[in-house]
Amino acid sequence: MSSTCQVLVLNCGSSSLKFAVLDPHDGTVALSGLGEALGEDEPRVSWKQNGERHTKPLPKAARHTEAIRVLVEEILSGQSVLRDQLIAIGHRVVHGGEKFSHSVLVDDAVIQSIHDCIALAPLHNPAHLAGIEAARAAFPTLPQVAVFDTAFHQSMPRHAYIYALPYALYQDHGIRRYGMHGTSHRFVTERAASLLNLAVNEVNIISAHLGNGASITAVHNGRSVDTSMGLTPLEGLVMGTRSGDVDPGLLMHLGSRMDYGLKQINDLLNKKSGLLGISGLSNDCRALEQAAADGHEGARLALHIFCYRLAKYIGSYHAVLPQVDALVFTGGIGENSALVRESVLRQLQGLGYGVDPAKNTATRFGTEGPISSAQSAVTLVIPTNEEWVIARDAAALVPPTTPNHDPSTRE
Repeated sequence: MSSTCQVLVLNCGSSSLKFAVLDPHDGTVALSGLGEALGEDEPRVSWKQNGERHTKPLPKAARHTEAIRVLVEEILSGQSVLRDQLIAIGHRVVHGGEKFSHSVLVDDAVIQSIHDCIALAPLHNPAHLAGIEAARAAFPTLPQVAVFDTAFHQSMPRHAYIYALPYALYQDHGIRRYGMHGTSHRFVTERAASLLNLAVNEVNIISAHLGNGASITAVHNGRSVDTSMGLTPLEGLVMGTRSGDVDPGLLMHLGSRMDYGLKQINDLLNKKSGLLGISGLSNDCRALEQAAADGHEGARLALHIFCYRLAKYIGSYHAVLPQVDALVFTGGIGENSALVRESVLRQLQGLGYGVDPAKNTATRFGTEGPISSAQSAVTLVIPTNEEWVIARDAAALVPPTTPNHDPSTRE
């Protein structure tokens, strides 16, 4: 395969811009960086290339357009060979509703569809649109590809995604479970199949993507059949600052008895809950593990609830799948927290799970492999690589006439 093709991957958050240039064939990263505090007083762009780190401050309140300008005119301008190897730009898009079950080339109709889903992802989709528009202006000749977090979950059956609400709310307003982190769950599914020597369409796993945002997915024959996040990224597991599942009656109680407005309720559930809310200390799992070891009761309780809720979901997904070839941990916490993994597996002993302490402790910082004890149900740690999935999809959708296009990237 040719190694002269590169894809620029952009992941625009509400106040951030993650970017990477990588080879879609093997995932090799040539350049990576982050624009942060966008729209705030001290925005900046940091990047890493050839082992060296660089940082450039941006003008006050600068947003995605300015960060992409720095990427194009300052970072890539001195890398003419790398810039000339770009064949496409891949964009992570959190919410595509029901309209997209696969990645697509961006055109005006796709942009309108992403805009139509803003109500389902009000913090994320506007940022994605800003990134797409800035990238189209900066790279007018390059194909732009949208890769949707919700796409992998479009294979869920109706009984898994329909809420027990009046059906007209789904028919008329699209209110249903959509799920997120689909790009990560898809990568983990493919990688697990390879490690288990199974075809992707034969593998059955439970994939736990654990980070500041967390979700779990049941995968049957390589396809998502249920997932914990719902209409929005708020439902499901305990997360860094998000509550996950709560009694819907809580919302009425907060409004009628405690005089909370909609904005206060939204901030409470999305920004002040989860690990941060329980512990009263931090949303960072590493900080909580250290604090718990030092005797901080709030940190201990937060971690216990996090693991307990996750174990309950894993148990429920055993009822969804006819068999489970492996439980997979991924995401920043899933890949690095031996404490969380061990706690969850010990709670699942009744389902045949067990942990090998030495393997569990050693599997961190980008390493992959089994952490299960002998004769127990298979448990794997697989570092996710959403950027590579986005790059692969973008390369596969590049028209054959595009300069530097290599048809071997097509799947």
